[in-house]
Amino acid sequence: MTVESNQVEQGIVVIKMAGKTATQSFSMEFLPQIAKEIDSALSNSQVKAIVLTGEGRFFSAGADINAFAAAIENKEAPKLIRDLTGILHPLIMRMRQSPTICVAAVNGACAGGGLGLALACDIRIASKEAKMAASYSGMGLSPDGGTTWLLPRLVGSQISRKFFFENQIWTAEECLKYGAVDQLVDESILISTSIEVARKWSSWGNHTKEATKHLLDVQSNHDFETHLKHERTLIEAAGTTDAFKEGVNAFIEKRKPNFDQKSGN
Repeated sequence: MTVESNQVEQGIVVIKMAGKTATQSFSMEFLPQIAKEIDSALSNSQVKAIVLTGEGRFFSAGADINAFAAAIENKEAPKLIRDLTGILHPLIMRMRQSPTICVAAVNGACAGGGLGLALACDIRIASKEAKMAASYSGMGLSPDGGTTWLLPRLVGSQISRKFFFENQIWTAEECLKYGAVDQLVDESILISTSIEVARKWSSWGNHTKEATKHLLDVQSNHDFETHLKHERTLIEAAGTTDAFKEGVNAFIEKRKPNFDQKSGN
């Protein structure tokens, strides 16, 4: 089985990493398939939100250990790692920068690069069977997939430091306690809850979504004055959009705005 992509309603796509794309996500056989499906949704202007999930006990975990062993034997390990991160890292950047809302429906274990995929999403809804692990230390590797940038912004620096250096595995309850996931639900309603969140979060104009994601990502790198200038530039740009016109008209007419009708918003 490979990656399954289904449009469940207008504007919302559920992407499931099934079979070995969930258990051996980070191999040159399966990672390109995952990236292709996510990229296809991100580049489709009709898709407002992606719900990303796995299958069975795995959200996205594991590398092809045999491929790593062969690469070490052939002295090609750095090239294999470079090739894998060359696919994963640009994908994560596109997820963070796109106006498309990305919801991780964490059904099971996410580890390594799979943890990066989950953390790169805008929100994480988890089942009670979910687990998070770094898994790099035990393999003699340093972290990748944006995990050392994304996780501290959710749970704090020292909790992240302990997570990586103690090679911890967090239960679903621990993920919620620390702030790595936003909500725990029963497995039976994981996808429906994630779709509901995707529907709500993706209902705003494109500029609103893209600019808000961007501002939240860069705020920790700016001093306050610089960030205020950045906010000013982006809200001025928002004033040129159809979404702004629709929002003002809806307020005056005492109705709910419908940003779906507006192109270039």
